[in-house]
Amino acid sequence: MNDLEWDGYINARDLGGLPTPLSSTGVTASGRIARGPRRERLTAAGWDAARAWGLASIVDLRCAYETGAGDGDLVVPPESLSGITIVNAPTEDQDDPEFMEVCVPILDSPEYWAHNWRLQPELVCDDALEAIASAQPGTLVHCSAGRDRTGMISALLLGNAGVDPAAVAADYAASVHAMATVAQLAPGVEPQTVRSRKKVDQWMLDKLPIVRESAANIPPSSSMGSRFAERHRAQKSPTRADFLRRRLSASRKLGVEPECYLAPRQSGMWQPAART
Repeated sequence: MNDLEWDGYINARDLGGLPTPLSSTGVTASGRIARGPRRERLTAAGWDAARAWGLASIVDLRCAYETGAGDGDLVVPPESLSGITIVNAPTEDQDDPEFMEVCVPILDSPEYWAHNWRLQPELVCDDALEAIASAQPGTLVHCSAGRDRTGMISALLLGNAGVDPAAVAADYAASVHAMATVAQLAPGVEPQTVRSRKKVDQWMLDKLPIVRESAANIPPSSSMGSRFAERHRAQKSPTRADFLRRRLSASRKLGVEPECYLAPRQSGMWQPAART
């Protein structure tokens, strides 16, 4: 894994360098997309290191009320942010009663990912992934802990890029381990219990299979719920491939040819097409 050493910033990795058959180089491209926790953790030296990596844009997956500096955050000189485009693209609408009922009890687990796609596909697909696809390469994708929402989006990006599901699960596990050592994930948030590596490994026994499954099977359009269809009702009816292309376009930032994923299996899922 390509850990990023940005001062003050734990749980940061470049999503490049992971083996994939969909890239002419055999690996996902480095320097294109990084993942991490809330950017307010960065020190001035950390921002300098991020710029040296090539940071040009940020896609913030948090809800609006979570953004901005809080008590205890460092004061970052304005020049540290100069020229960096920041887009807020929340993956959650917490004013949605069904989302709150179904997802909130399991928000610290990948169990909620499929529900998020089903209930709020326009946020995950149209907003978050489109923001990444449209961003200047050298993009940092982050939420608060850089574990759950960022883990979900990273699993979609890497899975769509043809990265082995086991490697995607290992990437998720690295974030869970990193943040298990941190009591205060963000200012104003109830502190969490710091957990040992052994306890984290035990907790992940039934979670990693979910991540592997998410990376192995691109969510079909039928799982994206009726809200996505309603949003696009006035437009030309999209095909299943149209839904997939919309989600796969963000993965092209990793230097792959995700269109190869548009060959159907007899089982009704999707798999890479034979490359010519």
